[in-house]
Amino acid sequence: MKVAVVGCTHAGTAAILNIKALYKDADVTVYERNDNISFLSCGIALNVAGVVPDAQKLFYSSPAALAELGVCTKMQTEVLAIDIASKKLKAKDLKTGKEFEDTFDKLIITTGSWPIVPKFEGGDLENILLSKNYDHSKTIIAKAKDAKNVVVIGAGYIGVELAEAFEMLGKNTTLIDAVPRIMNKYLDQYYTDKAEETFKAHGVNLALGQKVVKFEGAKGKVSKVVTDKDSYEADLVVLCIGFRPNTDLVKGQLDMLPNGAIIIDEYMQTSVKDVFAAGDSCVVSYNPTDEERYIPLATNAVRMGMLVARNLVGPKLKYLGTQGTSGIKIYDLNIASTGLTEEGAKAAGIDAGCVQVTDNDRAEFMPTFEPATITLVFDKKTRRVLGGQIISDKDLTQYMNTLSVVIQNKMTVEELAVVDFFFQPHFNKPWSLLNTVAIAALDK
Repeated sequence: MKVAVVGCTHAGTAAILNIKALYKDADVTVYERNDNISFLSCGIALNVAGVVPDAQKLFYSSPAALAELGVCTKMQTEVLAIDIASKKLKAKDLKTGKEFEDTFDKLIITTGSWPIVPKFEGGDLENILLSKNYDHSKTIIAKAKDAKNVVVIGAGYIGVELAEAFEMLGKNTTLIDAVPRIMNKYLDQYYTDKAEETFKAHGVNLALGQKVVKFEGAKGKVSKVVTDKDSYEADLVVLCIGFRPNTDLVKGQLDMLPNGAIIIDEYMQTSVKDVFAAGDSCVVSYNPTDEERYIPLATNAVRMGMLVARNLVGPKLKYLGTQGTSGIKIYDLNIASTGLTEEGAKAAGIDAGCVQVTDNDRAEFMPTFEPATITLVFDKKTRRVLGGQIISDKDLTQYMNTLSVVIQNKMTVEELAVVDFFFQPHFNKPWSLLNTVAIAALDK
C-alpha cells in the first residue's frame, strides 16, 4: 500500500504516526514545503512574549522521528500538481529545483490552511507580517525587537493573544478589527466586555468597528495603518484576519464548499475513493447545528488525522463531529466556550434561550473560593443544549469540555440539571456549576 501524504502539520503528522502504528509495512511518503513538521502555531504568542522562550519546544515530532518509522520524508518539497484520477503527483525539490513525479494508492490531503490576506494599498511594505508557521514566529520575534508601535489586525484568538504578547514586551500595541467586539465568534458580549476591559487596563488600544483602508510607509517600511475612522503609527503590523483552506491543488477534482474546504464523510473519505482529507483543509461536522462548517482548530486536525489512519483500508471508526470547543487566557482571565453563543444561535435561525449564572467555585465555608460566571445556550423548542461559556480568575475551563460532551450527546437542559457530578469541598459545591446553570434554565 503506497500512501502519499501532502502536508504535515497536525493532521498530517497524526495520520502518519497512526498509519505506521497500524500498518508497519505501508509505504508512506510525506511531502512538505517547510523543513519542519508539527509546529504548534497556537504557541506563537507564548513564544513572542517569552513565556515559552524556546520555540523548539512547540514541536512534538520531527522529520527525523518520521524517518525512523520508515517514512520517506520529502521536506522542502512542493507538490505542484495532483492528478487524482490517474493517482499521480508532480513535485519540486525546493533545495535543488529538480522536478519529479510519483504515484500513490492512497492519497491523504492535509495541506492545512493559509492566512487570509486582503489586497490593501501598501500591503507590500516591509514589516507587514503573517502569523501561521515557525518561520513567521521567528520573523515576528526578530522584527519586534526594534519595534515601538505594533498593530495587530484581526481580533480573533490569535490576534488577541499576540496583542497581549506585544503589550507584555512593552510595545505600544493597537488591536484593530472591523467588528465592534473582540472574539465575537466565540463569546457573547458579557465575556468580550470583560476581556476588553482587561486589555484597556493594560494599555492596549482597541480600535474596533474599524476597517483597514491602507498602509503608509517610509523608505519601504510600514509606518502607519489607516482605517476608515482613524490612523495608527506602526513599526510592525501582524495580519490575523482569518484562514482559508489551502486546497487549490485538488480544486475541481473533489467536492468542496464554496470557500475551498474539502467535503468528507464521517470516515474522512472525500468524494473520490482512496482519497482522504483531514484538518484545516476540509469541513467538520458541527453538532450544535447539525451542519458542515469550516472550523480550523488543531484539536479537530489531530483527531481527524488519527481517523484517516483508522479508516484507511476500510470504514471502521466514525468521526463524531465537533462543538468547536476552545479556551483562552487573557492576563488573569480564564475563558472557554463550546458550541453556539446566543448571538450565533440566533444567526443560525434558532429560537434560543440563554441563562447566565455567577456563583463561587466551591463552598463558602472553605478558606478560599472564587467567583465564576457561566452561560448556557439552549434551543427553546427542543430544550437541547447548544453551547456555553465560562469566565473566572481561577482556571475552571474544563467545565466547557464537559459541556462539549453534553452537546455532542444531544442532552437537554432538564437532563443536565440533574446529571450526576461528584461533590468534594476542596473542589466544588454539591451542585456543579453545570447543574446550577441548567437549573436556572428550567423555567425559561
